[in-house]
Amino acid sequence: MTVKVYLVAGEASGDLLGARLMRALKHQKNEEVAFYGVGGETMQAEGLNSLFDIKDLSVMGFMEVIPSVPKILRHLKEIISDIKQIQPDVILTIDSYSFSIRVHQAIKKNKIDIPHAHYVAPQVWAWNKGRTKILPKWVDHLFCLLPNEPEYFTPYGLPTTFVGHPVIEGGADKGEAQKFRTQYNLDEKTPVLALLPGSRKNEIKTLLPVFMQVAEKVSETHPDLFVVVPTVQTVADKITLQMKDWKIPHTIVLGERARYDAFAAANVAIAASGTVSLELAMAKVPHLIAYRLNAVTAFLAKLVLKIKYVNLINLLQDKEIIPELLQENCTVKKIFDTAENLFQNSHQDVLPSLKKLGLNGNESPSEKVASCLLKLAGREKNDG
Repeated sequence: MTVKVYLVAGEASGDLLGARLMRALKHQKNEEVAFYGVGGETMQAEGLNSLFDIKDLSVMGFMEVIPSVPKILRHLKEIISDIKQIQPDVILTIDSYSFSIRVHQAIKKNKIDIPHAHYVAPQVWAWNKGRTKILPKWVDHLFCLLPNEPEYFTPYGLPTTFVGHPVIEGGADKGEAQKFRTQYNLDEKTPVLALLPGSRKNEIKTLLPVFMQVAEKVSETHPDLFVVVPTVQTVADKITLQMKDWKIPHTIVLGERARYDAFAAANVAIAASGTVSLELAMAKVPHLIAYRLNAVTAFLAKLVLKIKYVNLINLLQDKEIIPELLQENCTVKKIFDTAENLFQNSHQDVLPSLKKLGLNGNESPSEKVASCLLKLAGREKNDG
């Protein structure tokens, strides 16, 4: 019997998790599963007909989100109406906590009696610990990426499962450098710089011009520099437009395989903060993190953040292994100086093992989430 699964992913990182989960569910149910909801191009490639474009939800920051509020609220109503019509067996929101929690609240308030869970716990260990009490009121189950996260939620009665970090199943360490260099006619000595300015429109607007200026300075010391920008469909057009008249030899690549081949070929990477740093570490790419928020958003963030670092590797090791250049330090000069140092000293220690970081569970995170979801739906993977 076909299981109906409703998924809501609000941005590129969630879209990737959702696609891997969809593959795991199809594997466990021998393709007897139907998908509904919201997702990006990766989930759509696995068979999801997205209710709307997730570009509308990919907004980060207190001030940045304000202009998008009417559109977000309209989409929330669309989701609830769609759920009522489809009557899925189980509902899962993925990451994007601020939007996801509103979906769960609306499900409860509309008295929709369908099991609903959330994948990727909010980082209450970093800020807003009050969410540990909020989630149990609205969510039936929570899937965590880090081994220490369940202890924040289980005391409040929320069933919580540590599944491991999905980066371990992504293949970031399996890219083909020679394939990339051959494709772009680059010899072994050609320096390659990867730029990863984020997956949200406001990040591209803020960070890409800075990263491009850094690359221009790098090209002064490395005249044969080649730049690669791995990105996602939601912002590809915006990046292409900003870079269309750029004089530095470059390419923009889409998709996991092309992304990981680019990582394998890269000598250095400059990235916005996020899971990408774990991927770069797996691929043994020396890199730095650079990020800048709206001034008001940054001020408010400083009031609530309880952490010394924003990079997960640095947080888990409690030291700055990956350089972080944030806010007033996110300047062309400081990023260039750091990047140039990485070019000259390419032995950056970015690879504490996933086991040491505590990010690996006993099985694939996607398979584990799939098994739990099927239990929630009342359809064990061995059922007919």
